[in-house]
Amino acid sequence: MSARELLDLVWLIPALPLFGAVVLLLFGKRIGEPAAGWLGTGLMGLAFAWSVVTFLALRDVEPRAHSYDLFTWLPSGGFEVKMGFLADPLSVTFILFVTGVGALIHLYAIGYMHGDARFGRFFAYMNLFAASMLVLVLGNNFLVTFLGWEGVGLCSYLLVSFWFERNSAAVAGKKAFVTNRIGDFGFMLAMFLIFARLGSLDYGVMTEGADGLANGTATAIALLLFLGAVGKSAQFPLHVWLPDAMEGPTPVSALIHAATMVTAGVFLVARAHPFFEASGSASEVVAWVGAGTALFAGTIALVQPDIKRVLAYSTVSQLGYMFLALGVGAYGAAIFLVVMHAFFKATLFLGAGSVIHGNADNQDIRTMGGLRRYMPYTAAAFIIAWLAIAGIPPFAGFWAKDEVLADAFFADQFGVWAVGTVAAALTALYMAREVWLVFFGNERFRAPAGGDPVEEHAEETPRDSEEWLRGPTVAYGEPPRSPRLTHDRHEVPPTMVVPVLVLAALSVVGGLLNLPFKTLEHLGHWLEPVFEGVPEIEATSFLSAARLSTLSVFMGVLGIAIALLLYRRGLPDPARDPLDERLGVAGRVFGHAWYVDESIARAVAGPGRRFADWLNDGLDHRGIDGAVNGVANLVRRTGGGLRRVQSGLVRNYALGVVFGAAGLLLFLVFRAG
Repeated sequence: MSARELLDLVWLIPALPLFGAVVLLLFGKRIGEPAAGWLGTGLMGLAFAWSVVTFLALRDVEPRAHSYDLFTWLPSGGFEVKMGFLADPLSVTFILFVTGVGALIHLYAIGYMHGDARFGRFFAYMNLFAASMLVLVLGNNFLVTFLGWEGVGLCSYLLVSFWFERNSAAVAGKKAFVTNRIGDFGFMLAMFLIFARLGSLDYGVMTEGADGLANGTATAIALLLFLGAVGKSAQFPLHVWLPDAMEGPTPVSALIHAATMVTAGVFLVARAHPFFEASGSASEVVAWVGAGTALFAGTIALVQPDIKRVLAYSTVSQLGYMFLALGVGAYGAAIFLVVMHAFFKATLFLGAGSVIHGNADNQDIRTMGGLRRYMPYTAAAFIIAWLAIAGIPPFAGFWAKDEVLADAFFADQFGVWAVGTVAAALTALYMAREVWLVFFGNERFRAPAGGDPVEEHAEETPRDSEEWLRGPTVAYGEPPRSPRLTHDRHEVPPTMVVPVLVLAALSVVGGLLNLPFKTLEHLGHWLEPVFEGVPEIEATSFLSAARLSTLSVFMGVLGIAIALLLYRRGLPDPARDPLDERLGVAGRVFGHAWYVDESIARAVAGPGRRFADWLNDGLDHRGIDGAVNGVANLVRRTGGGLRRVQSGLVRNYALGVVFGAAGLLLFLVFRAG
């Protein structure tokens, strides 16, 4: 087969996990455990294999883009949308890590979800999640992308609230779904405006026509698309759903944070970059929202007690870096960070899941400590990912984050660069705090806050018990929990260890994809056709770039040093966190996520509810319904009055004729006079 014939089969990549989702939804319970998990994982592996074939085929075609239409989806006069897929360097980069990292997460989930009553359904949802993300990134027009966009939103609801018996999980799923609808509204308005101005939703038409738009129109489209990205990628102020999404099973958290959903917003802005380039001012908004979110989320992560919630706010912060890069025009750097983040964040989440799995569902890092002795492989992988996200060379995160900050500096965005540099120090600090409290220091699971040893139980916690329904997540301000251990602390089975170790290895060597040397910027050169025409950001000198890198590493080392100074001996008292105590009032503000969530809840429950009641009672019932019902009542009463005239008596009709004739005669007489 020729390269273009192979590229015509790009639709197989989302079709494979979609097929798995259909089969597992229909027959998952009958297939059973672990076969259902192996089926879902195997299909993801096949999707990755075909993604590699697509990558190799795309390298052999010029121009380096291939669009293939399956069928006409929406024919309606002048509006026609085809169900088509686009294979170009941007979409192929995304499908490679979505399928590769996604397959490893599926493999991990086979061990993590062992014994779950809805094992087959879980893998059906996971396959559907991956298929939706693949449709999103492969679509050759905005509407196909939006189809995948809504698909990942649906799947996030299904998976975050997978354990819906827990009220917290059910609420978290609804919160994710509702919050994302705000961003989706912006995406839809942007599509309406694009079609109104360009007459098509195809990406090819966008590339050709964006430069011809008025600046105000381009800005409006760009900002509406960015609103969609803010919701999906959990940027301020629509970040509130992502931390609560930790109520879902840990493989779901890893898939959301590393391989699907939250990177969708970054993809959308990168794909729609012609609108942002035509606007200019919209890019400024993107850069500052990204930088502000990176710093904002970093402060919140400093004092969180939940192992997964720290990582959740870390994701919000790292996504901020990606938008910072997009805003300054460093699109290649943003995509590089997306890929590297997939490696080390998947490692961190799966490592956290292993810790939870091996410690009776305990997620409170205040009651852990010293676990490296019991979980050596998990600890090694987690530490590698920690050094990567902290920006320590030569790990992958250093090369990606350093490139983002350097591009911001050399693009003369000094304010954005300064905020990002401070956020880098916070990243190293809160991640070092988590690593030390989990894997080093004193073993606090042996002596909880009450001082009595933890009682160990052989039986599992019943699925319908109050303890299980409460859920394992821990909020700031909640006292340390004394978990019931259902087994000794232990390393997880091979199906869980192997994916974590593979991802950790990628966190070490991933930087080789795009080293900051002309001949070694492989990813940058690969993406050049997509961002052709975007001004390239060049370092003023090698010495200047080296100084920035040194400063970046120094900030990371500084954050680690502060954490080690505070936590090198663990926590003598799990109820007292030294960093929280030193921060004082600021610590409480950070711990409560700057009270943004509470403020939104109060606004919705107070003025929001009263306004909704007014709309319901005043405007809807009395206004709209009143007008409609009023017209109906008027017609009914008029008809009732006229009905009396129609008595059916001939003498009444004759009398009416006489009066009518007399009236007509008088009218003619007076008119003649």
